Amino acid sequence: MLKRYLTVRPEGETEIDIKRSRFISYVKRVETPEEAVTFIQGIKKKHWDATHNCSAYIVGEHDQHQKMDDDGEPSGTAGKPILEVIKKKGLKDTAIVVTRYFGGIKLGAGGLIRAYGKSASAGVRATGVVERILTRGHHFAFDYTHWGKVENELNAHGYQVLNVEYLDRVTVTVGEEEGKEEPLTSLMINLTSGQVEWTPGDLAYIERLQEAEDDIDLEEDE
Repeated sequence: MLKRYLTVRPEGETEIDIKRSRFISYVKRVETPEEAVTFIQGIKKKHWDATHNCSAYIVGEHDQHQKMDDDGEPSGTAGKPILEVIKKKGLKDTAIVVTRYFGGIKLGAGGLIRAYGKSASAGVRATGVVERILTRGHHFAFDYTHWGKVENELNAHGYQVLNVEYLDRVTVTVGEEEGKEEPLTSLMINLTSGQVEWTPGDLAYIERLQEAEDDIDLEEDE
């Protein structure tokens, strides 16, 4: 499992107009090639009357599954720029479909590359990018007398408190990136004078929304 990577939020869409043509971008997080294909086919079925439904996806821990489709546009002018946007933004497990309704003005090869690249990029921006961080929940049990200080120090150090249980003792669950738990455990030992029980929990990804980047404008020779 990757310790951290970038992907899109679950799903999103947006629409832009370029020289009277409508470009509708659909973006979805996918975890298998089959899921990507199902998503693409669903958009094609929804927009069966569109001039083109062009697409691309990257799936896999090592980006091992990649595919693009020009869907009738001149070769290399649609699927490739969509795929390039996914790559240049460093995204994994991402599928994009750009649906085009032709508006009567031909864009030429260079214009198509820029249009599909701009549409894909706008779709990603509208959907949002997240960083997924592999995190383990650490359970710490200690006496109530330590809780006030522990709570203040965890907040001061920016730790993510996932859960607190108030039973015969306080049990707090703190999320920390896998492999970086030593400072956390040392802090908890110091705060409780060693009177703490530590139990490592399960691994799970947490997500942090990233700031929106400028849209990518692809050139004709890409």
